[in-house]
Amino acid sequence: MRPGDDPVPSGCARVFDAGAGGATPERQWRVNELLDELTWRGLLHQSTSESLGDHLAAEPRRGYVGFDPTADSLTIGNLVPIMLLAHFQRAGHHPVVVMGGGTGLIGDPSGKSAERPLLTAGQVAQNVEAQRSIFERVLDFSASCDNRAEIVDNLDWLSRIGFIELLRDVGKHFSVNVMMQKESVSSR
Repeated sequence: MRPGDDPVPSGCARVFDAGAGGATPERQWRVNELLDELTWRGLLHQSTSESLGDHLAAEPRRGYVGFDPTADSLTIGNLVPIMLLAHFQRAGHHPVVVMGGGTGLIGDPSGKSAERPLLTAGQVAQNVEAQRSIFERVLDFSASCDNRAEIVDNLDWLSRIGFIELLRDVGKHFSVNVMMQKESVSSR
């Protein structure tokens, strides 16, 4: 998209024919357009894989971005990843919005000198719903869209993990000594 183009065209793109496997010339062109667009906009600087274009052209891919529901709105800092998902969808891929309904109940220790006040489950659920309406203005979630966007909430799977399982399966990978050396922990 260049200046003067429609800033928010329909996200639903049918560039991947379910019957054809592998990269077609049309798919490769669409992916090249996506990568050129992201580079032009300053959203893509470098890639860890030289074959990113081939990977994206082979078949529809899923890309996700996580969002923190500690407020009923988003910040300007969220605009870049949201627009990245929109470009990804217009190129024929499936954007996935991961809402942090589970992690939002825990709090946010990163870079803060004091703990953020904990929200109730009701407040977090209300924030998730309010933010969902923002994504619906930019991404296409309609059932008629082959590459429709999807919203998942990490509360759906984190709420099924019990405390003992968490300590046993996850906690064993974290050392208290290492955590205490972290600025975000030791400064509290």
